[in-house]
Amino acid sequence: MFVTIAKYEAGVVPVQFRRVPCVKKGGVKFLLQGNQGWLLVLVFNVGGAGDVANVKIKPSNSNDWLQMERNWGQIWQITQNLLGQGFSFQVTTSDGKMVQSDNVVPTNWQFGQTFEGKSNF
Repeated sequence: MFVTIAKYEAGVVPVQFRRVPCVKKGGVKFLLQGNQGWLLVLVFNVGGAGDVANVKIKPSNSNDWLQMERNWGQIWQITQNLLGQGFSFQVTTSDGKMVQSDNVVPTNWQFGQTFEGKSNF
């Protein structure tokens, strides 16, 4: 479609875009996947700038925030066994705003479940 509406040069179709702030209903959501050796978290329903730049997780048995790494898109990972622990999350968007969702995931969570934070951007 872009080839039809844009100028096609040397195998490239130039596309310009800009992000616009968005409003989302409800809190930031966290979908948990993985296995006992690593945890994948899909972060979605993010308002404000909308693109997640950083995610930290705090297991219930710790006072320390652990840095998660981007796996792909808005999927973040940590390579630790965190089974049986509840979680809090810090989500930072590309405009530098941060939302902290404390104790959003209970200790009895299971892979495939989604949890909603109490606030949004």
